[in-house]
Amino acid sequence: MIESPPATTDIAAAASAVCKLAAAVQRRAPMDAVDLLESENDETVAHVLGLLPPTLALKILMRFPEHRRAAIVPEVDTQFRMQLTVNQGYPEESVGRLMEPVGAVFGMGTTVRQAIERIRELAKESLLTYAYVVDDEQRLQGVIVMRDLLLAEEDALLIDIMVENPFFFHPQTLIAEAMRAVVHRHYPVYPVCDDQHRLLGLVQGYMLFEEQAFEISAQAGRMVGVDKEEHLSTAWPVSLRFRQPWLQINLLTAFIAAAVVGTFEDTISQVVVLAAFLPVLAGQSGNTGCQALAITLRGLTLGEFENIPQRKIVIKEALLGLLNGFLVGVVAAAAMYYYASHSHAKNPIMLALVVLLAMTSACIAACVTGVLIPLSLKRLGVDPATSSSIFLTTATDVTSMGLFLWLAKLLVL
Repeated sequence: MIESPPATTDIAAAASAVCKLAAAVQRRAPMDAVDLLESENDETVAHVLGLLPPTLALKILMRFPEHRRAAIVPEVDTQFRMQLTVNQGYPEESVGRLMEPVGAVFGMGTTVRQAIERIRELAKESLLTYAYVVDDEQRLQGVIVMRDLLLAEEDALLIDIMVENPFFFHPQTLIAEAMRAVVHRHYPVYPVCDDQHRLLGLVQGYMLFEEQAFEISAQAGRMVGVDKEEHLSTAWPVSLRFRQPWLQINLLTAFIAAAVVGTFEDTISQVVVLAAFLPVLAGQSGNTGCQALAITLRGLTLGEFENIPQRKIVIKEALLGLLNGFLVGVVAAAAMYYYASHSHAKNPIMLALVVLLAMTSACIAACVTGVLIPLSLKRLGVDPATSSSIFLTTATDVTSMGLFLWLAKLLVL
């Protein structure tokens, strides 16, 4: 028996390991497959993807982080590289970035028998949901549902059983807009066409939902300076780089609030009970503003401001601020009266009135600010979810504490 050279044995072992890894990847969902491949080198990942059905391989590849994908692409098959090159030409967070190659595409003269025979071959390489009919210029004419294809006469033409004028996306369509367009459709796959209706690719419905779900989940982090690309597994130097600039900005805005309080140092020294209620005013107005901010960000995400005038929303939030501020202010005023009376402070009734007026005014300002800040940032071309909360916190702190101390100086001293 002739023993294989060590190099040949190593190559065979490596090939076997890649095959086993490809089999394991194929049994997993795309995101789970990425977790499995994350620790492998770029060449191994490329080889694994080459053993998978093209559509599945592209789904997995598109779920790798941008920098890792850029390293893997040169190692992958030419077909994948071409599709990725096309996808990278479209804006980030657009449908074009999620496109996959079209599998079953037929001409207008194709019969049902011919289509079925071709689909049987294509199904060996990838999962097919719909077939597509195009003209000589590759313009999309209709969609074929597999059930209709199986029940049709074999000699019938595809144009006789296709769904005409099908819904499709433009590659430049933003994912957020696409989500609003499909909320009542729920198709598993959507065709993507250019302005001339030429079929460019497909986008899976669940990929749209995954991308949008990730975007929504990232909003809470972005509001406090956590980048959407940061995860639990992100290295600490990278996390530090993401977070530190926003903390510095937040510190600067905190100094502004502190400066406002500092200008009323004499007032606080004469009426010490005021100091106990400063965090109450700041916290309550801040929470009130965050409620308005959350609703505004949700409205921007869902496109609700396209149908509702901004002025109407501002007036509504001002009214809510007035009512909520007054109701909360009554309770806070009663607490101030009780605290001031037991602390033997002067004019407990007037101090209670100061709390009521400050709380009501601060909540009105907080609600209005919670709407205007994200709208203003969006108009300036800045992501409203990135820094709205930092500016909102500064605005509510300055307004609530400034009003409180100013009214105390005016009405009590």
